[in-house]
Amino acid sequence: MKTWKKVLIGVGVAVALAIIVAVTVYQSRKNLVTVQTGKAQKQNLSAIVSASGEIKPKTYVNLGANAFGKIVKLHVKEGDRVKKGQVVAQLENVQSSADVNATKASVQAAQTDFVAAEAGLETSRADLNRAKSDADHARLDWERAQGLYKDALIAKQDYDTKKAAWESAEAGLAQAQARVDQAKAQKDSAQKHISQNQANLARVSDVLQKTIYESPFDGVITNLPVREGETVVMGIQNSPGSTLMTIADMSVITAEVKVDETDIVNVQIGQAAEVTIDAIPRKIFHGRVSEIGDNAMVRSTGVSTSQSTSTSEEAKDFKVVVTLTDPPSDLRPGLSTTAKITTATRNNVVSIPIQALTVRTQADLAPKDGKGAVQAAAPVDAAKQKEEIQGVFVIRNKKAEFVPVETGISGTTDIEVIKGVHEGDEIITGSYKVLRTLKPGTNVKIDNSAPKKEEESS
Repeated sequence: MKTWKKVLIGVGVAVALAIIVAVTVYQSRKNLVTVQTGKAQKQNLSAIVSASGEIKPKTYVNLGANAFGKIVKLHVKEGDRVKKGQVVAQLENVQSSADVNATKASVQAAQTDFVAAEAGLETSRADLNRAKSDADHARLDWERAQGLYKDALIAKQDYDTKKAAWESAEAGLAQAQARVDQAKAQKDSAQKHISQNQANLARVSDVLQKTIYESPFDGVITNLPVREGETVVMGIQNSPGSTLMTIADMSVITAEVKVDETDIVNVQIGQAAEVTIDAIPRKIFHGRVSEIGDNAMVRSTGVSTSQSTSTSEEAKDFKVVVTLTDPPSDLRPGLSTTAKITTATRNNVVSIPIQALTVRTQADLAPKDGKGAVQAAAPVDAAKQKEEIQGVFVIRNKKAEFVPVETGISGTTDIEVIKGVHEGDEIITGSYKVLRTLKPGTNVKIDNSAPKKEEESS
């Protein structure tokens, strides 16, 4: 055989082999999907609920006007520290001071009248005792005179004189008894006048006291909206009165935050929290949940649903108070803050990236024939066909196998898997477009390089 024929045959064989190889590669890459993967691994997980709000003291009070009057003296300025019982403000009190002095004088006069009435009562009692003695003596004389007159030993005139003396003594006794009763009534009246004047003194003293404002506890003046010389008024019905100042007890500081209604069920009293304050960057403060609101608040208005007269479908929040355990001394009420509350922790549990989770229906997982139709052996119940199953795609034999999973708590980027996958399983984590459309049994190619921007945006 000639050489050129041998060369031609060799070229033909090589071309045939190249064609076979190309067809084989094409067939192997047909329906091949490029995916990103991650490993199921054991780690410690913490479920975090994040919420924003503001710094507030646990205890604070707005000192409001209890009387109408002009401010004559402010003893503090905003930012001052005050002690319990310290006088912080003084209203004009000329009239109320005069009323107190006048009522005190009335009390003293009533007490003097009481002493005089008590002395008069003692005098009347002494007169009564003397009248009783005189009456007894006159009665004995008359009784003796009766016997003598019966025996005709004394004249009728002497008998009548003894009888008149006895009757006069009896009348004097009755008169003395009446004076005693009168003195008792005067004493009781004097005592009631004392009580009446003491009650008036308590009233005018209260009016005077309401012109002097004292701090109810140790704290800091956080708000002072008034100045000396201004006139303040007390509130009536639906009209609020003047606020003199706000005093806050800064020894216990809280972060009052609003937690979304979908997360509030996981928040409990005593849970640990990390608090960051916008005004103090790059520093984390620690605290614990000390209070959880019972009523939801409409997010757009901040009004409690219990106070709302209409039903709203808007998003709602719940108030949660976190008490700081290590607050700095220079904190001010109203500073914006964010609290990250740890609602659950799990140690050394199998976890996977959250984005690996996907959902498929029973119809998606039913066996298919070569044309993609559900095989006759698959369930035909329409309700079950639409039932959704949560799971992940695990790579086995270079194919994507859908595995139902049971999940636990969610961390920032990972989620606990209680049942379904094991440590070391390679899980498909992306891209989102692939996970949304990937079918069980699809051939896959792993490419864990950085995804293209176009793919991320899709």
